[in-house]
Amino acid sequence: MSGSHSHAPTSHGRAFALGVTLNLAFVAIEALYGFLSGSLALLADAGHNLSDVLGLVLAWGASILARRQPTERRSYGLRGASILAALFNALILLVAVGAIGWEALRRFGEPAPVASLTVMSVAGIGVVINTATALLFWKGRRNDLNVRGAFLHMAADAGVSLAVVLSGALIYFTGQAWLDPVVTLGIALLILVSTWRLLVDSFNLALQAVPANIDLGAVRSLMTQAPGVTGVHDLHVWALSTTESALTAHLVVDAPSGTEALVPSLKARLHDTFGIEHVTLQLEPALAATCHPCAPGDTRHAACA
Repeated sequence: MSGSHSHAPTSHGRAFALGVTLNLAFVAIEALYGFLSGSLALLADAGHNLSDVLGLVLAWGASILARRQPTERRSYGLRGASILAALFNALILLVAVGAIGWEALRRFGEPAPVASLTVMSVAGIGVVINTATALLFWKGRRNDLNVRGAFLHMAADAGVSLAVVLSGALIYFTGQAWLDPVVTLGIALLILVSTWRLLVDSFNLALQAVPANIDLGAVRSLMTQAPGVTGVHDLHVWALSTTESALTAHLVVDAPSGTEALVPSLKARLHDTFGIEHVTLQLEPALAATCHPCAPGDTRHAACA
């Protein structure tokens, strides 16, 4: 039986456009003053912000592609682009972490004077811009991994910029230039921690794993408790995009007749309970089941026991 269909993912086009514009302007300012002041922390933050601009562009493009209509060639449209964008965002950030960490270690052996007041002023602007950009994605972060990636980038940037302000203050009051690479390493660690969950979740979705917010055991239990259902097999749940999930399953029923309302009822319950939009179910009479070793959790042969 055919699966249900959902509306296109929510557009965050204005948020992405504003976020990209603000952060590109800030990257240019931060890189210029980081070079003039000799602050590695400021340059590191500029590099991180530049990678986030690229991340925002990727996420923005993916959100546009996800709204494209299906074609004969791509029957689900281009929804999966949002998963790839989230994965690429995580990988880009990991590369940035490596580059920042390497440069910080190098700076320990070659300390340089830092214009701390300039560092604090420029990074302070970054705190405001990054916080404002993160708030643009606040509402969409819970239900869309692609948007959550954008939010995490910007929220981490706000924290990073705040750390750079702290670095400038410490150097100003103590005169210890080695504090600059120390704070830089702290920045790299913060980026790594905030990125890891995004990397794991997006990697799993790219491999068509069950989305983290869906309990497959609970899905199976809901289906087997439906009236007339004696078993469930070939149950698969995977992500079509960072906002939509699909399910296919075979249901073993006592008798095909009298089950007209079963499929619509299950589709509605799966949607309301787990947020699964696309559901395809096939009914099989219990006597048609063929006995052979079952996969873990496979209950199709309860009638054969």
